[in-house]
Amino acid sequence: MPTFEYKGRSEDGMIVSGVQEAADLDALGSALMLSRITPIEIKQRNAGAAVAFNLFQEKVTSLDVMLFSRQMYTLLKAGIPIMRALNGIQNTVGNAQLARVVGQLRTSLDSGRELSVAMNEHPKVFDGFYINMIRVGETTGNLDNIFLRLSDHIEFDRFMRGQIKSALRYPTFVITAMAIAIVVINVMVIPQFEKVFASMHAELPLITKMLIAFSSFMRNYWFVLIALIFGAFWAFKSYISSKLGRSNWDQFKMRIPIAGKIIFKGTMARFARSFALSTRSGLPILSSLKLVSQTVENEYISARIMSMSAGIERGETILRTATQTGVFNPLVLQMIAVGEESGSLDELMQEIADMYQSDVEYDVKTLGAQIEPILIIFLGVLVLILALGVFLPMWDMSSVMLKGGG
Repeated sequence: MPTFEYKGRSEDGMIVSGVQEAADLDALGSALMLSRITPIEIKQRNAGAAVAFNLFQEKVTSLDVMLFSRQMYTLLKAGIPIMRALNGIQNTVGNAQLARVVGQLRTSLDSGRELSVAMNEHPKVFDGFYINMIRVGETTGNLDNIFLRLSDHIEFDRFMRGQIKSALRYPTFVITAMAIAIVVINVMVIPQFEKVFASMHAELPLITKMLIAFSSFMRNYWFVLIALIFGAFWAFKSYISSKLGRSNWDQFKMRIPIAGKIIFKGTMARFARSFALSTRSGLPILSSLKLVSQTVENEYISARIMSMSAGIERGETILRTATQTGVFNPLVLQMIAVGEESGSLDELMQEIADMYQSDVEYDVKTLGAQIEPILIIFLGVLVLILALGVFLPMWDMSSVMLKGGG
């Protein structure tokens, strides 16, 4: 479908412009008129420009969606009709791609579609959870507050993602630095000592022979190592692309020493927050669990949440199904029990999310102190191996020379 650039005038006399796909000029003109925009100029982009646009156009990030949600809440709360609100955002938003999406939302609304249906045409911008929350807001007439809650939810989700990335960044950097150091030692340092040992014609210790052999292999067959690394990476990506592989990998990530507990707590905080938001917005518990299981982004936790949903359908209590998952600690189970008995499960789940969030913040702040002892031990072992491999032959030779001199 060709892409057109257009310029027009809105109902309030403002000049608006944008880029939109359409079957032809007449189709785009009709769509603009339905959006209450009087076309002034419409021109088709050439194929080269279209390709360049697709390659270099801005992406709509979660931050853009969060700001869009906050703006929609503010405008709707002030009593501005949804079409005018969307028009205002389209004209002022900084992301050109989001402006294009908002323009398409307006076109869909003009044709009689609901907002949730229009958003469903843009799955890369609005995920399933977001669309379902909008659908609840349309049903209950509480769309403005839904936008506010979604904005808070996205902000919280961005924070938790940032915390998890911070937890993994430090150990990843240190391991990468160690790997580079090992390569440098094997390629540049050990060969020099190998020449010295060869000139002395001495019997070398086993550990020295192993170091020299590995160094020689790395220098002479580096392409084999690179092929093995890329092969392992490809096999890993293929494995985690399957449902079972992704579930096993997500479960393994939560068992990684130190960083694993941060990943687990971050995932559980996102689950609790999403569940609290969906139930507070009026979704039934079963629907909330099924929806959250699809957006938690952890196959292992998702399967446990779906098992809760299946248990509740059989008539079991939320507490019993939560206990059977094996992922909630006793304190959280107690809070779930209280929430279920008092009918305030959404409030208790919100408190669980806040509790996990506080734990994650503390764990990330103390991450360096927790990892340092492990790194020191690892570095000590590495240095010990190198020292024994390099200096043992020298000590043996020095002893022989001293005895010979005596």
